[in-house]
Amino acid sequence: MNDNKNASMAVSAKIDADAKGFADTAVKTKKSSGALLGAAFLMATSAIGPGFLTQTSSFTGQHQASFGFVILASVLLAAIAQLNIWRVLCATGMRGQDIANKVLPGLGYFLSALIVLGGLVFNIGNVGGGALGFNTLLGIPTTVGYVLTGAIAIAVFLSKNAKGVMDTLVKVLGGVMIAVIFVVILIVKPPIGDAVVNTVVPSTGYGALFPAILTLLGGTVGGYITFSGAHRLIDAGMTGNDKLNEVTRSSVTGILIAALVRVFLFLAVLGVVAKGATLDAGNPAADAFRQGAGAIGYRFAGLVLLCAAVTSVIGAAYTSVSFLKTFNKKIADHENLWVIGFITVSTLVMILTGSPAALLIIAGAVNGLILPISLGISLVASQNKKIMGENYKHPTVLLVLGILVVIISAYVGITSLGNFSKLFS
Repeated sequence: MNDNKNASMAVSAKIDADAKGFADTAVKTKKSSGALLGAAFLMATSAIGPGFLTQTSSFTGQHQASFGFVILASVLLAAIAQLNIWRVLCATGMRGQDIANKVLPGLGYFLSALIVLGGLVFNIGNVGGGALGFNTLLGIPTTVGYVLTGAIAIAVFLSKNAKGVMDTLVKVLGGVMIAVIFVVILIVKPPIGDAVVNTVVPSTGYGALFPAILTLLGGTVGGYITFSGAHRLIDAGMTGNDKLNEVTRSSVTGILIAALVRVFLFLAVLGVVAKGATLDAGNPAADAFRQGAGAIGYRFAGLVLLCAAVTSVIGAAYTSVSFLKTFNKKIADHENLWVIGFITVSTLVMILTGSPAALLIIAGAVNGLILPISLGISLVASQNKKIMGENYKHPTVLLVLGILVVIISAYVGITSLGNFSKLFS
């Protein structure tokens, strides 16, 4: 009897252990899936800020249907840059600054300084964009809007599960942007056939579109943006050669989400300008929505701008601090507090200055230099077995295409340095 009882207890214990194992695996799988999608949306929504909305609307007004080719070209170039950087970081489990220091001692500190400076200044602009969104949507005064934008972002990092809340919020707000812009497309009825044709064979010619392609490339994967999702995956433990397929899917998903929003916004604006309308240069996205869908369209523009600003504030703050935390254990131990401090400083500067125009000129020049440096560092690291490990092999096609993007983005960066002269004119 005792033997039977012991055998029964052993079987029961094994069943319980197996059930617990299955449950733990299911939880880990769910968390991994959430982190992969969250990283994709974090990257995409970091790219989709107030500047993104203005650039897309302005260029659509300028080039009309031919802007479809600009989107296609910039998405392909951005995908090449991001696939290279995410593979190198996640294969090694090292963040951008640590990879840079492995390539050349001290280079990581230089890269971090560029990222944090660019992230801080653009975050100030994002807070301003959030205030404009609140004003357009609800008529709230801009000063109050600055505070509300900062407060929403800070609330995320006051949570015990800040990264989980961040993943959820950027997915929800990203989904809201896509849905709202799609509704406007249905109202304005853009010439989709014309847009498709011009995406392949632009009526303006290819040469005239090159400056817009370069601008969009920097806005999609420039500065801190390309690192945002990769650093999130590293924090989630999605590292090592065995995770590269999942990392690649997450990277491509992020690019496609940003591309989807850009295509939708392009079509929404095209439906207005194709009818001969001229957009207000001061706020072209809101003006396009207003002209295309009336008062409700204008409110929709405010909602899109607000969602874009809040998610960009979160992405810029999180990624900027992630470039500091490996240099100092106190920053790593109190990461959320540093992120909150970063957002607070951004908000206070926006409140005190009211217009960060000069800072944005500096940030634009700095941001233009970051992509060729960060991508170049990643490509050099990808060929170093001491950094990558003996078993890692970087795809040759990604290496060659990555070098091409470094050359193109370096041209953009050098050109953007000319903007410094505007500070003293």
